[in-house]
Amino acid sequence: MSSQRPPKPFLNIWLKRTRKQLSISGRLSELALVLARTGEKDAEFWRIKLQRILACKEDPTFELLTFIDSFLSSSAAASDSERGECELQLF
Repeated sequence: MSSQRPPKPFLNIWLKRTRKQLSISGRLSELALVLARTGEKDAEFWRIKLQRILACKEDPTFELLTFIDSFLSSSAAASDSERGECELQLF
């Protein structure tokens, strides 16, 4: 019997996008700190867990997946508004 994990196309697409977004310097650590503030686990626990998920050694729970998506989308919206403010200041 094979020990390979069954294919999960949605998860694979999500992982590829999430890896790219978390590759920005400090983003993974920032997410780990935010997760640490929401529960009893510390930032180091979350940093390791996130690295394991991104390395396909562990699957995220649905709740964690949606939390990460929410974090990344709010971060992207914040950086878009900051970028817009900087562009406005040029004029």
